[in-house]
Amino acid sequence: MQVRTYGQYCPVARATEILAMRWTPLIVRNLLLGAETFSEIQDGVPGIPRTLLSQRLRLLEQHGIVERTPGRRYALTVAGRELESVVEALGTWGARWLEIGPQHVDAGVTLWSLCRQAEPDELPRRRVVIRFDISDGPRRHFWVVLEPPESEVCVRPPGYDEDLVVRTSSEWLAKWHMGRISLGQAMHEGLMRVEGPPNLVRTLATLGLSKFAAVEPA
Repeated sequence: MQVRTYGQYCPVARATEILAMRWTPLIVRNLLLGAETFSEIQDGVPGIPRTLLSQRLRLLEQHGIVERTPGRRYALTVAGRELESVVEALGTWGARWLEIGPQHVDAGVTLWSLCRQAEPDELPRRRVVIRFDISDGPRRHFWVVLEPPESEVCVRPPGYDEDLVVRTSSEWLAKWHMGRISLGQAMHEGLMRVEGPPNLVRTLATLGLSKFAAVEPA
């Protein structure tokens, strides 16, 4: 596959020819978060057309950033894993300097990220099911099934008993996940309602928060 070149040997120019293309940094981010299959990668970038995602993955393969593994799975190469510090630097800058607006929040993507970042040692040694009732957006109900390493977000009842029920909006779900407000404060102010055992509510307070949650906005 051909990419448009800046015609410069500068490493910044060469790197951005590949990595600054629309969607590409998010694809790398999803792979860093543990997505392996085409569907898992797409779940974290739901706006990307399938054909474009295929093209981007082929381009990353061509440049030795991504490789195919058995079972039609994708993995970052050594070169790809070295991009982790680049992605973290972008995320830290964005969390510090950029505001979150209504056009930036998608409850499904927020919960996908929560699922990917929930650490097994944060959870009880059993399956935990959380229902999220969202007051806005195209989908009003989600179920997060936390059973690492097979945690997932469902848009239909998964058939398991629910341990927690969370009622909120897409905006406040995202702001809690990004560390802009604590769960306790959001509950106190009526922005989030959580029903369930107190020990699981305490677990939820820090469960799968964004790795940029500790970044102080400028």
